Amino acid sequence: MHVTVFGSGYVGLVTGACFAEVGNHVLCVDVDEEKVANLKQGIIPIYEPGLKALIDRALSLGYIDFTTDMERAVAHAEVQFVAVGTPPDEDGSADLRYVLEVARTIGRYMQGPKVVVDKSTVPVGTADRVAETIRTTLEQRGLALDVHVVSNPEFLKEGAAIDDFMKPDRIVVGTESEYAARRMRELYAPFNRNHEKLILMDVRSAELTKYAANAMLATKISFMNEIANLAERLGADIEQVRRGIGSDPRIGYHFIYPGCGYGGSCFPKDVKALERTSREAAYDSELLRAVEAVNERQKRVLFEKITRHFGADLRGRVFGLWGLAFKPNTDDMREAPSRVLMEALWAAGASLRAYDPEAQCEAQRIYGERADLLLCDTPEQAYQGADALVVVTEWKMFRSPDFSRMKQQLKQPVVFDGRNLYDPRQLAELGITHYAIGRGNAMPPTSSK
Repeated sequence: MHVTVFGSGYVGLVTGACFAEVGNHVLCVDVDEEKVANLKQGIIPIYEPGLKALIDRALSLGYIDFTTDMERAVAHAEVQFVAVGTPPDEDGSADLRYVLEVARTIGRYMQGPKVVVDKSTVPVGTADRVAETIRTTLEQRGLALDVHVVSNPEFLKEGAAIDDFMKPDRIVVGTESEYAARRMRELYAPFNRNHEKLILMDVRSAELTKYAANAMLATKISFMNEIANLAERLGADIEQVRRGIGSDPRIGYHFIYPGCGYGGSCFPKDVKALERTSREAAYDSELLRAVEAVNERQKRVLFEKITRHFGADLRGRVFGLWGLAFKPNTDDMREAPSRVLMEALWAAGASLRAYDPEAQCEAQRIYGERADLLLCDTPEQAYQGADALVVVTEWKMFRSPDFSRMKQQLKQPVVFDGRNLYDPRQLAELGITHYAIGRGNAMPPTSSK
């Protein structure tokens, strides 16, 4: 099949690359000429494991191309995916200007029937607005062509997006059109061979499914952070509690890891957008507001622990920082807990020595050159001469460090563990003061090693 994908960001590139991988002819379109020129040469603007290899292979086979030519993009395929950004407005609602601009573009250039697929995360009712926008544009041209608007939300985890697309848990398709449903079945057939994964439903239910999924996962995280904060005050160990409740199959182990808050492009934006949608529907969603409030508070927990240990005035202090991305296996720093911590430490007068295996260029782009931020070449360099080490992102390379070397090179043997990577007893035996999330008070050193 021929497929057009509007938007060459995270979702658009993964979608286009995976459809091309199974033999479709994919044309990705973007308004950014420099980005398109780079993509044609295999230069990928984001880090996602496996994505570059897929795009390189598709380019070499001629299965994928990139363009800024909107007319060519509309003419290329009957199936048109909309995968442009929906950034939050000031009131928390999703900004649909780019989605509706794509709808106008399709209406402006289409010469025959189209199946228009909303891949972007959009509020309930967006498909109706897309269909109306296309039809209005067609009327202005004096045309009446068949348009089938489908909701096909993505469920991609950053850092595992290729596997998520190629081996999906479910493929949600929202449409009232039998023809569109048939075309979507054909397109997704290569990903649906093992057992039936395609779930057909009405458009509005599909749109709500995406928001409900992300809000549920965000709720689990905020709930565990609430319990972790309570455990800390009661002298309980949240890691033992986590194992105790996770063994219940009704709860499970996924998304019940306490930490310093969630970030990224999805959970924060989608919880806010769903809460805004609730208000527009005259429903007060107290739970969604609480999920968001707990997460915002949790992003300050590490800073509060640091100031309790060192005092509020951090002038002259240097902190090593492990992790900048909001999660491992990505370079994405949108809404990252690291940003809240860094900015709070700077405001208190501290300097930072930071290391992240993928997000350092993104940190450079966000913050530029500044005297109080050194982006280090190795994890060890980040804590050399620092007053303490702060772990913010749970990259695998941080899980088993050389604690003896760390203790020797830190000014003070203090670790703030924002992801509960380390065993408090082990660090105490090594003479390292360890602050974690929900594991009681700091575990004081028990030896002079």
